[in-house]
Amino acid sequence: MPQTPARPDRWQLPDGVDERLPRAAWRVERLRRAFVDTCASWGFEFVMPPLVEYLDSLLTGSGENMDLQTFKLIDQQNGRTLGIRADMTPQVARIDAHALAGPGPNRLFYTGTVLRALADGAGGDRGPQHFGAELFGHAGFESDVEVIRLMLASVQLGGLGPEALLLDLGHVGVYRALAADAALEPADESLVFEALQRGSVPDVRDRLAAAGATSDAASRLAALPTLRGDGSLLARARTVLAGASPAVAEALDTLERVLEAVQDSHPSVRVLIDLGELRGFRYHTGMLFAVHDARGAELANGGRYDRIGDAFGRARPATGFSGDLGHLADLSHDAAGGEGGERLPVHVGEPDAPGARAEIARLRVAGERVLCALPGADGERTRCDRELVRVGDAWHVRPIDPPSAASSSTIT
Repeated sequence: MPQTPARPDRWQLPDGVDERLPRAAWRVERLRRAFVDTCASWGFEFVMPPLVEYLDSLLTGSGENMDLQTFKLIDQQNGRTLGIRADMTPQVARIDAHALAGPGPNRLFYTGTVLRALADGAGGDRGPQHFGAELFGHAGFESDVEVIRLMLASVQLGGLGPEALLLDLGHVGVYRALAADAALEPADESLVFEALQRGSVPDVRDRLAAAGATSDAASRLAALPTLRGDGSLLARARTVLAGASPAVAEALDTLERVLEAVQDSHPSVRVLIDLGELRGFRYHTGMLFAVHDARGAELANGGRYDRIGDAFGRARPATGFSGDLGHLADLSHDAAGGEGGERLPVHVGEPDAPGARAEIARLRVAGERVLCALPGADGERTRCDRELVRVGDAWHVRPIDPPSAASSSTIT
C-alpha cells in the first residue's frame, strides 16, 4: 500500500524571516510610537514610502550591495521590473526631490518593514523594522549635528542611558582626498580600499607600492587604520596627515566641529573617532556616524550622502540615519534585564451588567486595556492582573489575587 507523503510543516517560516508574539510586538510598537512622537517634536515630517517601486528608482545611489539585497519581480501591467524595498533612504530622497520639491530644507522621517534577499550575517533578520530620519537641503555641519542628536535621542527611547552609548564618528572625505593625492588607477584604488577595510597596514603598503604611489602619499594612506581613538586623536591626525591636500584639513575641521557640538549636548556619551571607517564609502560623501551600546552592538548608523537626488533631477545636500526597531527593542529589553512595560488588561467578567459599559469606556479613555469576558471562554482571566467588579452600587478595579503566573508565560 503506497504511503501518504509526509505533510510539510506549514507553520515554518523562511530562514531569516520571523514573527513577533504579543509581548515582543508590543515592545517594538511602543518604540515605534515613541520614535514618531520624538521626530514630530523635532519638526520632522512623517512620510510613508511604498513597499514596491520600479527598480531603477529604488536602487538610485545605493550601489551593488542593495541590488543584491533586493527582491525583484515583473509588473504585470507594463512589463517593467519592480523591486521590494530593502532600504528606505533612496525612496525618501525621491520624495524630497520630486513630491516635496521646494527651496528650503526638508526634514523627513519614516518607519516600515523592508525585505532583504540576504541576511546580514548568520541568524540575521531579512525583514527588519526600519526607522530613520533624513535632512535634505543643507550642506553645513550643523545639519549633521542635528541628525546625530536626533539619532542619539531615538536610540535612548528604549531605556538606554547616554552613559551606555558609544558614538563612532568618521569622515570619508579624508580617504577620498588621500586616494586622490596618491593618483591611483581605479583597479589599484579598489585593492587599497579592500585592504583598508580589513585594517591591514602591511597589505595597504604593499598595494600602494605596487601601484607606484609616492612614499608620502602611501604613508598617509597606510596610517588611516591606526587613526582611531577619542577626541584627542584629531590633533595627532593633523600631524600624521600633514602635507596632504587641503580637503583633508577641511574634513578634519568638520569632524572637530561636529565632535564639539555633540559633546556639548551629550557629555555622557562616549565618542570614538575612526578615520579608517569607510562603511558605505561608495554611497556616503562626508560625515559617517554610528551609535553602539555598551556591548558593542550597533543601534543605528548614518552619514552624509550629498547629490543622491541628482538622478531624480534635483541634487541636494543630504544627511540622515537609520536602524532596525526590532533589533533596538530587543537590545534595550535585554539591557533592562526583563519586561518593561506593557500593562496587562483589566478583566471584566460581566461586561453587560448595569453600569459596566460606561465604566469600561471610562477606563479605555484613561488609557487602560480592558478585556471583556466571552461566554464559555476559559483562561482569559489569567491574562489579566486586575479586574473590574461591582461592590454595592459602585464599580471598582482591584488586583487579581494572586496574580496569575500564566499572564507572564503564555504570551511571549
